[in-house]
Order: sequence, then structure tokens, then C-alpha cells
Amino acid sequence: MRFHYCPDCGSSLETRVLGDEGKVPWCAKCQKPLFDMFSVCVIALVVNGRGEAAILRQGYISEKYGNLVSGYMKPGETAEECVRREIGEELGLTVAGLEIVGTWWMEKKGLLMIGFFVRTEDTAFTLSQEVDRASWVPVEDALYEVHPEGSVSYAMVRKYLDSLE
Repeated sequence: MRFHYCPDCGSSLETRVLGDEGKVPWCAKCQKPLFDMFSVCVIALVVNGRGEAAILRQGYISEKYGNLVSGYMKPGETAEECVRREIGEELGLTVAGLEIVGTWWMEKKGLLMIGFFVRTEDTAFTLSQEVDRASWVPVEDALYEVHPEGSVSYAMVRKYLDSLE
């Protein structure tokens, strides 16, 4: 989101060169820059002790492809807290361990995805209302369940499989 007016005082913003940042929106009244904002989300490949990945079906996202657990970060929340919360909310699972594995910029939606590999010992799902169904599939089969190559989900599964070699 690009600011055109100051959210504090309502003044129309001007553009000012600010060091290495180049031209940025500037409030002359408040004497501060207002950098572009974007959403930050987490995405997690959840794997159980049997080497299976949790694949979610969420019709509001796709009728054709499965999804990994994902969700928006809340103000004041760390990425690790967010991924634990989302896994608990969407699947009812407890996180036994997690590892941040990368970040992806999603130009189409203008958001940053922070990816995690997550271990759980749980295998029984307690689904939220936003998940139509979920299943455990062998991780190598997950590549064929999620959105195709070029998606963050595909990149996450591929990266996990590559780490096993």
C-alpha cells in the first residue's frame, strides 16, 4: 500500500529523497517518511513422524489444488508465533519443532511469505471452519497435490525433498 495522505494528520504527502531509499512519501507537517506497506504471511510444510505432509483443501483458495498451512501475521506477533497459531487453528496440531527455510515475494498479491518446515507428532486433525478437509500424504506425493511449479507451496515441498537427499 502506498500512502498518499498522512495517516496521523491527514496532510497530503510530498516526495522526498531519503538517503539510500530514494524518493519516498513524506509528511512535511509530521516530519516523517511513510514507507510503502505490505502484508506478511507464514506458510508451513507440516510433516509428521511417519514422513507425511499435511495437505489442506480450502475451496475458497482452490477447488483443484491442495494447500499448505498459511496465514497472515498479526501486529506484535513473531513469525514463529504465527506459524504455531495457524497450525493450531487450521489443523489442531501441536508443533514439535520448526525451522525457517526461506522467504518468497508474491507479486500478484503484494505480500511476503515466510516459509517454515514444521514437525509434529500429532496425526489427528481438528479442522477449523476455513478448512474443508485435510489429509496426510507422503511428502514426495505432495508435489502433485499442491499448486504447480512456480507456486510457493511447490517450492516449499521441492526444497524439503531436496534437503532429504
